[in-house]
Amino acid sequence: LQTAVHPRLDLLAVSIHSTLVDDGTLGVHFEFPYGSSEMQAADWKQHALHSTEIIGRKDGRVDVRRSVDGTTYFVSIAWQGPAELEAVEPHNVLLKGRTTEGTLEFVAHFSASASIHELPNVHETFAASIAHWKRFWTDGGAVELAQSKDRRARELERRVVLSQYLTAIQCSGSVPPQETGLTVNSWYGKFHLEMHWWHAAHFPLWNRLPLLEKSLAWYESILPAARALAHSQGYAGARWPKMVGPEGRDSPSTIGPLLIWQQPHPIFYAELCYQSHPNRQTLERYGSIVHESATFMASYAFWETTRGRFVLGPPLIPAQENHPPRETWNPTFELAYWKYGLKTAQRWRERLGLKRNEEWDKVIRGLSALPVHDGVYLAHENCPQTFSERNHDHPSMLAAFGVLNGDGVDPETMRRTLLKTMKEWKWDQTWGWDYPMTAMTAARLGETAIAVDALLMQTEKNRYLPNGHNWQRPNLPCYLPGNGGLLYAIAMMAGGWENAPRKHAPGFPQDGSWKVRWEGLNSSLLEKI
Repeated sequence: LQTAVHPRLDLLAVSIHSTLVDDGTLGVHFEFPYGSSEMQAADWKQHALHSTEIIGRKDGRVDVRRSVDGTTYFVSIAWQGPAELEAVEPHNVLLKGRTTEGTLEFVAHFSASASIHELPNVHETFAASIAHWKRFWTDGGAVELAQSKDRRARELERRVVLSQYLTAIQCSGSVPPQETGLTVNSWYGKFHLEMHWWHAAHFPLWNRLPLLEKSLAWYESILPAARALAHSQGYAGARWPKMVGPEGRDSPSTIGPLLIWQQPHPIFYAELCYQSHPNRQTLERYGSIVHESATFMASYAFWETTRGRFVLGPPLIPAQENHPPRETWNPTFELAYWKYGLKTAQRWRERLGLKRNEEWDKVIRGLSALPVHDGVYLAHENCPQTFSERNHDHPSMLAAFGVLNGDGVDPETMRRTLLKTMKEWKWDQTWGWDYPMTAMTAARLGETAIAVDALLMQTEKNRYLPNGHNWQRPNLPCYLPGNGGLLYAIAMMAGGWENAPRKHAPGFPQDGSWKVRWEGLNSSLLEKI
């Protein structure tokens, strides 16, 4: 059995070799389920709620129309050689070969509209797939750790290689992916915009910018809805939703409407694109999402007259989602990200020959200081018990000097925060991207041994299966933000970042235990982001 997916079409190619093909003993069923919110996204019992209809036949090909609630799509099945396809149940068609060579080969093409074009055959699809993956592995970045003395190097390299493949096939589509990609169903099939960074921000660093750009046009497509959402809440600009489907409408949630750290993400993505291609075309392509994002962010910040400062919240829910929204304001990471986003948006205006936006500058100058208590950064200003009652979920305060370059961060305060987090955090109650986030902070602080320890921490949430998937729990067997975060951290630790020590692989220990070889990383991006 050989299979391949076409690199440019939603088309699967299958080649089966068996003596059981010749007499029709071995065939292939195409069975179509109704949708479900369960992990497999399939309900095989609701036959009356959807339809499967053969709408076309010709030599070596059958076209099928599928209707599920308000959605219609088409499946075209084409084969080579003598074979026959017939409907055996309401939502089940069977393809059987009638050969003397023991071979059954076919392709299945999925599309939103009826396909009238000739489909590539199995061998053409295999050739296209081989060429695609050769380009992928040849043109993109590569990191080798094989000659390291640290015994963990082989496992880290395995995770890096498999994560490149998994994020390429699951996180590089025309819309942001759900957190389990295309493998299983999670969160009712919706994707989370705050997670898009962890899925795809690494692509430009590994010299694969187009894999990020494929999904950025989607933000432009939902801009009217994002503007309407902001307006309905009394804000200017565009407020990006949290848990959504392709139409961009916020799903009912006790968390989604109050989460804000996805708001600067499109500015970050746009800047990655600009630093990769610093030209007018890039500025014009992404200028609207940068402007609208920054306009909302400035509008969202509240002027606190009594203390003469801009405040974020309340109510809000920070990246560490276990804080009561009415009691939460000025989360550390979000404050730092607000400053980054508005400063970057101002640079976009200047690049376009426009004047700086005065309101944005007021917010930049007047944003509250990052909250500190007992010498460490807090999750948010009203959280003096960060390391007792709420030391689980994401230690997001670390991201202000890890994901971001630390504008406004005191390195020694962050170092104390990192050390306390490593010692006291409940790591069994975290998520897969928390480990690379911690590693990036450690690397920027020069704590390179901690950076590696964070990436390879032996906890259930940092477990990588033999196929490379970041396992979280039985009903979440894969978690792609962990894979994407790992790739971002490795690119940074190997290639460097803004103000990094002028050493080879500055994020790795320099004691001889790690031998890091790399090529093709677009490491200069991190000196400008």
